[in-house]
Amino acid sequence: MTIRGGGRPRDPRARVQQFDDDAYRDEDWTNRDVRWAGAPQRRRKQGSGLGGFLRFVLFALIMAGVVLVGLLTVLRPVVSGAVVDWAYDNPGALRIPFVADIVRERLGPDLTQPASGDKTEVEFEEVTGDNPKTLAGRLKADGQIRNEQAFIFEATQRELTPQLQAGNFRVARNMTPDEVVTALVENRIVITVVPVNFRESLRLEQITAKLQTLEPPVTVDPQEFYDLVKSPPAELLADYPWLTEQAGLPEGASLEGFLGAATYDIVAETTAEDLVRAMLDAFYKQVGPERMAVPASRGMTFYQVLALAAIVEREAVIDDERWLIAGVYQNRIDGGNRTKLLEADPTVLYAVDTVKLSEMEFDEWQGFRFWSPKDLPPLADVPLPEALAGYNTYKVQGLPPGPICTPSVASIDAALQPDTEAGFIFFLAIPNSDPRGAHDFSKTLEEHNEKKRKYGYT
Repeated sequence: MTIRGGGRPRDPRARVQQFDDDAYRDEDWTNRDVRWAGAPQRRRKQGSGLGGFLRFVLFALIMAGVVLVGLLTVLRPVVSGAVVDWAYDNPGALRIPFVADIVRERLGPDLTQPASGDKTEVEFEEVTGDNPKTLAGRLKADGQIRNEQAFIFEATQRELTPQLQAGNFRVARNMTPDEVVTALVENRIVITVVPVNFRESLRLEQITAKLQTLEPPVTVDPQEFYDLVKSPPAELLADYPWLTEQAGLPEGASLEGFLGAATYDIVAETTAEDLVRAMLDAFYKQVGPERMAVPASRGMTFYQVLALAAIVEREAVIDDERWLIAGVYQNRIDGGNRTKLLEADPTVLYAVDTVKLSEMEFDEWQGFRFWSPKDLPPLADVPLPEALAGYNTYKVQGLPPGPICTPSVASIDAALQPDTEAGFIFFLAIPNSDPRGAHDFSKTLEEHNEKKRKYGYT
């Protein structure tokens, strides 16, 4: 998805299409005059011969004479006005030298006068099929030109039509008609799109750290982004009522878990808020309101389901095991291990990382190693501040206070329908397993300890 500031984005990578050189050419003006003169149909079809050419030359000379007589008499204003109006309806005639001279004289200062003194450049869109007349109408409506006929004259003299390309161009109201023509050819806005992928299992600080690594043309402010997702303002939440009404986001909670994993096409104009909104939109599209309508039989709110799904996301490697892992934690919640402790390593690591990040300079986050269990005491003994104590699931029963990352849809589905039938309450990773990342599940502590010895954990 392409994200641009200021409303719904257009696709900046749309194929550039060349315009048909004849897209704005009326039927030949000389042929039209021959028909007006009453030339028989049969003779018009033979006009390609010498006789037809001579008749055309004779007619042109007569017309030139009539116009010349008119211009040298009191009829001059009437004749020149009629020629300009006719040429406006038949722009191809502007290529005839004496017609062009008449129009140029008639338009006078309008050919060199800008619409105003405003130097501000704005975007103007050329679309497939445009020609000087269609452009003139929109330019006049936008206040970019003062006289449509003057623009059409300059555009026709400079053969603008075959040079037109669909896209966005910068124009300003202080440009003369000739300068506007130049701008519609040379001032093309080239939009550089940078695809940025945010995968599942990332926490807010990881997303922010990745933003810190991006270089121009990406200019999303990482600090502004983090402030928005960590403490979303009321105005933002008001635009996403599903967060509180369907998803059950608690008051004062961050947007942890709700930023959709996807590849986002970011342009120079993309702001931090644009990105946050795009990620919320992606989450809602991926998950949908049906999943948020958690059945009463599940015994959880969607926010709690999301918290469980985030743990599954950090634990699971193989998709088929997500339901079993969710089942293990659900069985523990239900008392399968007697203490009802989740004993989920990722929740403790989340809290530990939060403490470490708070002690670092913000700009240093991009070099931080997240989710690392190295150099830690037994997780049950890890000291945590009171605000994070609920994430030590080796000490506190039940789910942590909220999600610890963005889970995939598969993990959310697993949390909605965990596989509890086998009664598993333990699992461990199988070293050098095939497929890599597979787990071995156990129903009792004795069985679990035996497998720890088997795989060399003890």
